Amino acid sequence: MTWPTGGGLLPATRIPGGELAAVAAAADYAVLPVGAVEWHGPHLPLGTDLILAEGFAAEAGGTSSPAAGAGGTSSPAAGAGGTSGPAAGAGGTSGPAAGAGGAVASAAGSAPAAGSLGDTTTGFPGPRGVLFPAVPYAACPGQTRPWPGTVSIRPEIAVGYLADVIEGIVAAGFPRLLIVNGHDANMSTVRAAMEWVSGRRTASLLLVNWFQLVTPAETTELYGPLTARGHGGAYETSGVLGFDPGAVRLDAVTDLPPKPKLPVGHPYVLVESRPDPWQGWSGHISLASEAAGRQVRATAGARLREIVAAWVAAPPPAPPTADPLPDATTDGPTPADGPTPAAGDPTTVTGGER
Repeated sequence: MTWPTGGGLLPATRIPGGELAAVAAAADYAVLPVGAVEWHGPHLPLGTDLILAEGFAAEAGGTSSPAAGAGGTSSPAAGAGGTSGPAAGAGGTSGPAAGAGGAVASAAGSAPAAGSLGDTTTGFPGPRGVLFPAVPYAACPGQTRPWPGTVSIRPEIAVGYLADVIEGIVAAGFPRLLIVNGHDANMSTVRAAMEWVSGRRTASLLLVNWFQLVTPAETTELYGPLTARGHGGAYETSGVLGFDPGAVRLDAVTDLPPKPKLPVGHPYVLVESRPDPWQGWSGHISLASEAAGRQVRATAGARLREIVAAWVAAPPPAPPTADPLPDATTDGPTPADGPTPAAGDPTTVTGGER
């Protein structure tokens, strides 16, 4: 199997087993979308987080051609993400900073000339990725678990499952793995799984949350002073409209203004059993539009490709070790360590147990 001209994504599920080693050796990275099956209100599909994770995973490849598709659908716009949606021109190739792929390293370690862009408009190849099927189920918050259609798994199960999936992809020959997340609660479980795998395998694991690729200031500029961000709100609804407008029912709800945030400018994480008002979602849905969704898709997609380009061009990490780093001035123990215990001494402690 070969990549489309200019790089892009190959579907992992279509790689013959006998060709896996060659594809892995030629690939710059692999991609794993992670989402959730969760209630987002009467106006949004249960697979909202999957549509967004798969859609932006396809945007990471910088192409939206059928050859890049891995989702099993025939929509050209779906690209590698497997979601149906508008034509490729509505994606991240025509918006601000579109095509900002950056100079990227090839599998052999070389890179295009300085200043060149890693996209199909310049003649320089973009990074070559392999797209794995999305992880559809996740730990969901107590705020959405009681609502119909939410399929939630326990956090401890989610972390272990994600750790096995991530380690399996790395073990298959893809030490660089991009995880594109569409579900807020995945930020903690995916991070925990990544940390565990990175202590066992030589790996560079990159988590990107699509909703953080557009800043709050930019959403205020796009939607106005009313709150647009939040579960099932105008920002997320517009995002789905940018990929699959047919899946959204804007006329199914009226605005449900969310509970105001704390009046401080400092970062914090607030988890509450049930904010009020709340119907398993909240937001000013009247602000959502397909045009805003296309802008969000274009801006976030371009920034995701910029991140990927810089990441694959960076040096790879060293292998993990259970021992502490050696002292720079001596090959033996430092004075603070005391005498070296004899072999079999019960006081011997390995580096990973200190």
